[in-house]
Amino acid sequence: MIPLADRLRPKTLKDFVGQRHLLSSDKLLFQSLKNNKIFSMILWGPPGVGKTTIARIIAFETKSEFLEFSAVNTGIADIKKIIDNVKTSRQNNLLPPPIVFIDEIHRFNKAQQDAFLPLVETGQIILIGATTENPSFEIIAPLLSRSRVLVLEPLSADDLSEIIKRGLKELGVKIDKKSKDLLMELSGGDARVLLNTLEIAAGLNENISVEEVEEAFQKKALMYDKAGEEHYNTISAFIKSMRASNVDSALYYLARMVSAGEDALFIARRMVIFASEDIGQAQPTALVVANEVFRACETIGYPECQINLAHGVIYLCNAKKDRSSYDAYFKALEDVKKYGNLPIPLNLRNAPTKLMKELDYGKGYEKYTKEDLLPEKLKGKKYYIPKSQK
Repeated sequence: MIPLADRLRPKTLKDFVGQRHLLSSDKLLFQSLKNNKIFSMILWGPPGVGKTTIARIIAFETKSEFLEFSAVNTGIADIKKIIDNVKTSRQNNLLPPPIVFIDEIHRFNKAQQDAFLPLVETGQIILIGATTENPSFEIIAPLLSRSRVLVLEPLSADDLSEIIKRGLKELGVKIDKKSKDLLMELSGGDARVLLNTLEIAAGLNENISVEEVEEAFQKKALMYDKAGEEHYNTISAFIKSMRASNVDSALYYLARMVSAGEDALFIARRMVIFASEDIGQAQPTALVVANEVFRACETIGYPECQINLAHGVIYLCNAKKDRSSYDAYFKALEDVKKYGNLPIPLNLRNAPTKLMKELDYGKGYEKYTKEDLLPEKLKGKKYYIPKSQK
């Protein structure tokens, strides 16, 4: 069966959801379509906001031939073939130029991008490139100067709500408000992710709840236990013994793992994690020691590196403990998962190119400002609280 995201993909401008700053009746792209004066362009925006759909709609609305390619699996030979076919089919006729759509155009190297220049410059093709990367860095200057860069925005809550409404109608299922809100948050503004998840959730229950939404997301990356339960029981006991500063028990569980043939690098890797997770700011040199133990295990190996492991374990056990850094990071991560990719304040964005300056990147930035630099929705949040203040 055709995936829900493809079944619901808009085919005309009136059915498109989002990007009103480009497609409202008084905006550039709408007016260009209305007057049938399409130009080569680079569509720059996050995944799942309509770049491919807009390109297809442009071709449909202008009744243009549409040639679609992905830079991931299109090579220079394919590009030359495209160019030759275009030249042959348009010799001595008045056919309108075809629209050549290149998804992930930033993956093309300079030579591949150069190949399009003559056709774009002479108007033999209308090139539409889609990219999630900054065109100032990823698209060659000559091609960029012959195209318009159109910046696509993340889909709003209203946009996502409308897409869910269409998905529910197509699937013949229902969803409660709490589950709908969760689905929108987890999608990160990506319509494709949203619809794929909705389709999976609908396969679990026709009345979609929070549980189905969570389960649908989990299905994307299921993990499985490669080793036995005892393996994880022992490493858990080892970590918890170091956390409790209990040197003897930590050494005992280390000896059990070494005797059982556990990979020395696995043990050392967990020690490196522990140095930042449990010791952190209380004794920053713990990370240096743990990294050196890992390096020793890597270069020396068994049997000698068990001594290095023991040395490191005793040091980590006796070190002061402070989980402030760990706790602060995961509080921040909770907000990332909850709110997705919130827009970064314009004054914090890098602006090395003319295009970015025109978009107000970096405007008003001060080096040593005391201003809250978090995204607008998170202003006033405090993640890091030193242990001394707890």
